[in-house]
Amino acid sequence: MESKSVALDGPAGSGKSTLAKMAAENFGLIYVDTGAMYRSIGLYTLQNGVDPKDEKGICSLLPGIMLEMKYDENGIQRMILCGSDVTEDIRFPEVSIYASDVSALPPVRAFLLSMQRDMAVKYNVIMDGRDIGTVVLPDAGLKIFITADIKARAKRRYLELQEKGIEAAFEDVLKDMELRDRNDSEREAAPLKAAEDAIILDTTGLDLKESFESVCKLIKGRFDL
Repeated sequence: MESKSVALDGPAGSGKSTLAKMAAENFGLIYVDTGAMYRSIGLYTLQNGVDPKDEKGICSLLPGIMLEMKYDENGIQRMILCGSDVTEDIRFPEVSIYASDVSALPPVRAFLLSMQRDMAVKYNVIMDGRDIGTVVLPDAGLKIFITADIKARAKRRYLELQEKGIEAAFEDVLKDMELRDRNDSEREAAPLKAAEDAIILDTTGLDLKESFESVCKLIKGRFDL
């Protein structure tokens, strides 16, 4: 029986994580936020005072990292880093920059790859990230690449931070997003790009409900749900 795996890729702020969570709940799939994994590595790097571009230094940290993915009573993914719940901590802007830098390092990607693939073997999943359809799950049953205008994406992230009580200027959020786009697209290891067989979904002019309906339509059509 074919595993129902959905690869949802896209740049920062495209809405892929929110849509993946909603779709997972709607179809009874396991949601896997790979970005949270890289953010956790970024946070650990920051906590240990290592430069996020210092590959040798970060490699020395990896053996000491114990990373778990759990789900609370509401089905929300929680990231447990060395015994501590860091689900909220990994969302701070400074950690975002660290995550972007460490995710460009091949040893870090290799460190997390087996964990990500194991999830897709054990469960029917919807997994979001930047290289799910191209590297992590190249045989995913459905690949969707979600994109949007960068200013629209920055506004979404800005509002998200405000809702969480995190102070940040819109201009800083936009600048950080431009930097992440550049880093993610130009890195040598698994750069951000749509898989050749991915369906492109531009959400610039869509609200959350419309975006969600578009994703659900694609999933239903592919898996006859």
